[in-house]
Amino acid sequence: MSKSVSAAPVIEFEEEFVAGLKSIFEEKIPFNQVLGLKITSLKPERVVGRITMKNELIGHYGHNRVHGGVISAGLDAMGGLAVMAAIGARHMDEPPLQRLYRFGKLGTIDLRIDYLRPGIGEHFELRAEVLRLGSRVATTRMEFLGADGKLLSSGAAAYIVS
Repeated sequence: MSKSVSAAPVIEFEEEFVAGLKSIFEEKIPFNQVLGLKITSLKPERVVGRITMKNELIGHYGHNRVHGGVISAGLDAMGGLAVMAAIGARHMDEPPLQRLYRFGKLGTIDLRIDYLRPGIGEHFELRAEVLRLGSRVATTRMEFLGADGKLLSSGAAAYIVS
């Protein structure tokens, strides 16, 4: 006998939740504005963002490389966003606005970044996913990619969620 395996239901966020999370992330966190960090995809299982290179982000003037702090801060922000998305998906029984209030206690408790290649380019893509969402701590994995899709840096982080 063969068993049929049913796929987990696909969760789609409501427009109100997506707009609210984008507003928090892109408008209400001033440092994300300094970085120019924008959300390009917001799914429960993975979030994607983009940073467009500008003079204020240069870390090495001779090579026009992005500063390592930009990479670290961007990946940390995206890891936190991935946790927000996972928490939002876990509580789909609540109205979107109520879920947006769940992020008040979210904070980074551990962060590791591996710089693999120089960050040179016109723009960068940042990706993050939650590996585990517990009742108190969430763990994430993040990637910082060049415009050509090459992995430039990777990260792992833990966040307090309650």
